[in-house]
Amino acid sequence: MTRHFLLIGAQRCGTTWLRQQLEAHPQVAMARPVRPEPKVFLDDLGTGHDRGWYVQTWFGHATERQVLGEKSTSYLERPDAIPRIRSMLGDDVPILVQLRDPVARAASHWRFSAESGLEHRPLDEALAANLEGPLPWDPSRTSVSPYAYLERGRYVEALRPWLAAFGDLVHVQLLEDVLADTSRFAATWTHLGVDPALAPPVETTPVNRSDATPPALDPPLAVAVRHYFAESDQGLEALLGRTLPWSAATQASGVED
Repeated sequence: MTRHFLLIGAQRCGTTWLRQQLEAHPQVAMARPVRPEPKVFLDDLGTGHDRGWYVQTWFGHATERQVLGEKSTSYLERPDAIPRIRSMLGDDVPILVQLRDPVARAASHWRFSAESGLEHRPLDEALAANLEGPLPWDPSRTSVSPYAYLERGRYVEALRPWLAAFGDLVHVQLLEDVLADTSRFAATWTHLGVDPALAPPVETTPVNRSDATPPALDPPLAVAVRHYFAESDQGLEALLGRTLPWSAATQASGVED
C-alpha cells in the first residue's frame, strides 16, 4: 500500500529547506508543484476526491516504492484538517514538524509579510500591536493570517491536537539543531521509514529567505516578546525532554523559568 507522510509546519521555520532535503532522498517523493502548497486537507473534500485522486494529482512523478510527502505548513494551526487526513490517508501517517526560535520566527514572518506587500508597519510596531492580541486580517487574500507573528510561535498549543491524534507518529525537530549537527537527520529518515544510508549529504545553505537582516527589537519589547513565549517554550522543553537551543537568549532577556 502507498505510504504517506505530512510536513505540517511551522511556517517560517526552514520548512522549504527541509522539503529540499527530503526530496533529495531517492526513497521520497514530495508533492508537486511546490508552489502553491497543496493544502489539500484545509477544506472538506468533495465527491471523487479520494486517495487515488490525491496521489494522481500531486504525485504523478513518484515511483511505486517511494514514500509520498506533502508539505503544507498551514496544517499545524488547523486541527480541523486532522479528521480529513485520517479519513483519506489513515491513522498511521507519520507527521513531521520543524520549529525554530519563536522570536526569530516572528521576525522572519514579519519580513516575509513586508516583502509580500501585506505588512507596512516597522517590526517593533507590528510585534507591539500583536502583544495586545490577534491582528485583524483579510481571509479573502490569504488562507491563514499573515500577521500571526506571535501566536504562531506558541508551538505547544498548536502541537497538542496533533499529538492527541497521532501520538508517537509526530516527530518534532528544531532547525537550529539540524543545521548545527546534520547527523540528527538520521532520526528524521528513520521516522519516515526510509534508509538513512541512501540519503545524500544535508545541504545547510538556507533557502527561501530574504538577504535582509530584520532590525533588532527595542530592549523592553524584546523582553516582553520573550516573556510571551516563556510558558510555551517551557512546555516544549518538557515535551522534548531537553533544553531548547534558544534558552540562553531567553535567560539573557531576564525572563525567569
